[in-house]
Amino acid sequence: MIAANLLQDMAEYVNERVAKVVINGTYIITDFEVKTVADNVLVLNYVVPVAKVSLMTLIELKDSADHVLTSNAVNIPITADHLMLQTIEVKEGLSNG
Repeated sequence: MIAANLLQDMAEYVNERVAKVVINGTYIITDFEVKTVADNVLVLNYVVPVAKVSLMTLIELKDSADHVLTSNAVNIPITADHLMLQTIEVKEGLSNG
């Protein structure tokens, strides 16, 4: 079993690494409405403006050196400025052995 404080530390580490969201490989978001960690969950809120993006097909979280941390293929039409909520939960996995 992994101690709860280690899971929290890992979530906080991921929070420190995330520097930006990249939509469809081109639109970069560095200003977050919310970027916080609570109960081993990284919570990101950010605005995707309809004037810049009409359809989201790829959401990437990247670090300051532009390395991809997460990548998610999506199909989200944007018809108005859109407040996104993205979460990353750090939890213990099941052993295969």
